[in-house]
Amino acid sequence: MRAFIGVGTNLGDRWRNLALAAKRLRSGPVAIVRASRVWDTAPMGPPQPRYLNAVLELETPLTPRALLELLRGVERAAHRRRDGVRWGARTLDLDLLLCDSRTVNEPGLLLPHPGVSTRPFVLAPLAELDPSLVLPGGSLTVGQLLEAAPPVGISPAGLYPL
Repeated sequence: MRAFIGVGTNLGDRWRNLALAAKRLRSGPVAIVRASRVWDTAPMGPPQPRYLNAVLELETPLTPRALLELLRGVERAAHRRRDGVRWGARTLDLDLLLCDSRTVNEPGLLLPHPGVSTRPFVLAPLAELDPSLVLPGGSLTVGQLLEAAPPVGISPAGLYPL
């Protein structure tokens, strides 16, 4: 299965957190096919430090649910706390954005991820990897969605630390 995951971090050693995510993902039945650049982005939600965001393209035999569980385990390894603050600061946030052209609507798992089509900090790195990608159930490409998105404080910060 081809999957795209959003990677974000704004607490601790952010570059180390990104590297940890890649290392832990590769220790499972996951191949990282490509990584976008890392983007420095303004946070959503309550006042907090800026984020580093990126998108990883994966190839895996896992089901979407099993991949989501793997992502949660990687977050725990980075000491991610889920304290109930919506869009709060975090050491590592791994969002399952897309799995092939599947749509899933299950408790705790929505595909495509509901924020993919409107968040520039997801669209910019995703468009680097596949600007012609059309989200399941959509008609616009990721590149077109990025062009239509509001410009919100994002800028390239460097290469993903694989």
